[in-house]
Amino acid sequence: MDTVTTLLLAFVISVTGLFIFIWSLRKNLFDGDPAAARVIFSEGEIGKVEEPALTPQQLASLQDTVGEHQMPEDPARAALMHKELEERLQADRSTSLVSFVFLSCAIVWLIIASSAGLISSIKLHQPDFLTSQAWLTFGRLRTLHLNAVAYGWCPMAAFGVAIWTIPRLLKTELVGGRFALLGCMLWNAGLIAGLGSIAAGFNSGLEWLEIPWQISILLVAGGALIALPLVYTLQNRRVKHLYVSIWYMGAALFWFPVLYLVAKMPGLHFGMEQATMNWWYGHNVLGLYYTPIALATIYYFLPKIIGRPIQSYNLSLLGFWALAFFYGQVGGHHLIGSPVPGWLVTLSIVQSIMMIVPVIAFSVNQHLTMRGHFKTLIYSPTLRFIVLGGMMYTLSSLQGSFEALRSINTITHFTHFTVAHAHLGLYAFFTLTMFGAMYFVMPRVMSWEWPYPRLIALHFWLVVIGFAIYFVGLTIGGVLQGLDMLDPAKPFMDSVRVTIPYLEARSVGGGIMTLGHLVFAFHFVAMALRYGPARIGPALFHKSAIAATQGA
Repeated sequence: MDTVTTLLLAFVISVTGLFIFIWSLRKNLFDGDPAAARVIFSEGEIGKVEEPALTPQQLASLQDTVGEHQMPEDPARAALMHKELEERLQADRSTSLVSFVFLSCAIVWLIIASSAGLISSIKLHQPDFLTSQAWLTFGRLRTLHLNAVAYGWCPMAAFGVAIWTIPRLLKTELVGGRFALLGCMLWNAGLIAGLGSIAAGFNSGLEWLEIPWQISILLVAGGALIALPLVYTLQNRRVKHLYVSIWYMGAALFWFPVLYLVAKMPGLHFGMEQATMNWWYGHNVLGLYYTPIALATIYYFLPKIIGRPIQSYNLSLLGFWALAFFYGQVGGHHLIGSPVPGWLVTLSIVQSIMMIVPVIAFSVNQHLTMRGHFKTLIYSPTLRFIVLGGMMYTLSSLQGSFEALRSINTITHFTHFTVAHAHLGLYAFFTLTMFGAMYFVMPRVMSWEWPYPRLIALHFWLVVIGFAIYFVGLTIGGVLQGLDMLDPAKPFMDSVRVTIPYLEARSVGGGIMTLGHLVFAFHFVAMALRYGPARIGPALFHKSAIAATQGA
């Protein structure tokens, strides 16, 4: 298949998708509030805000911003609502221990990964910093940071949120939670062993896949056990329609083991095929695992908090299928200039541009759902993190699509610009979304309020300001670095020197972000140790909160 044929096929697919999109508009498939979007709400619950991270007074202010909510007057509807809320309470209780274990592990790995990342950043402009031990050298420490994020913080947070959310979406209790706990133990044991091998100097030499395959078996076994309760719970569901968040989460939990097994199969990939596989995995683990989990989280928590179904359920499904069809070969644009077939790189660039379709579908849906409700960001910490995370998904995806173009890639490839872009996706999008979800989930898991509400705001502003400094610094420094490397009149060292001020900005931003993570970890531990006011059951059953809300 030559380049022309590839481009023509991609063009035909794109035009077909455009006509389907126009047809859906003419058929009024974008009408708000279809029945499928309501399945996450109980009887009479639409219009009622839900935010367990708030105090009763803050919850009343949030409800006042959205509008007055009327409880069902019909006794039959009121009884049905009470019954469904009782079932939700049982679902929350069934997941509390399992979710707490996963989220606790996520906090530990977040602090470890942040510390390793900050030290690695300092080494870029202070190379003699902490060089007494081999495992503290940049090459090993930066790899430790990447793997602690990719296989520690991110999956533990994702699994914890997914395990808590799925029984709620299926309106049933979690089945087989012990398998998930055993899987969590195996996963973390494998990760500890893998990081130890990397620190000792043993790794595969492939980015994102540095953990030796012998140790990766523990991750595979652990992941399989973690998935079992999700399958059993799905079989035990009490709903007829599977909400779009289930689609995203289910697909992510299926795609990840396929990606990891293919990538880690020993003796299967060699030479350029190995390099191609490396970036096939490296990009797909971001787009087909972390991205679907985060999008599923947003599609559940955003409408639940403001008490309003998503504006267009059909747009959410369009985004899902477009992501599934268009993302598979995006990673090839990392191989521009390498000895791989031209059609492979071209296909990757075309699919990168086609990813604009699911991104715009999600972005429009989020904006229309939040339209008239943006004032709620003042009161809801969960919403603040999640909405900003969704906006960063739009920015990171659009930036990635255009970065794949050869004209732009020529400048940004092999520069710090790529690092800034990677953090825009995995941190500003995924991590901020997980922060927001954890602020919602933990009061339900612990039956306890966040003890220090001001720390939530402090955490938000520290990570946002820190990341802004980090991202802007590396973006500017990366562009200048790329331009200097392309200038034949300048020696290579000029491209290094020009980045120093921006690398220092990176360390400053990273330090502020790490401080925000320490605040979050302290607050998490304080809740786990039962400091602050107690909460009995979900916020919907909190008498003072309900009274304050009804009085708003």
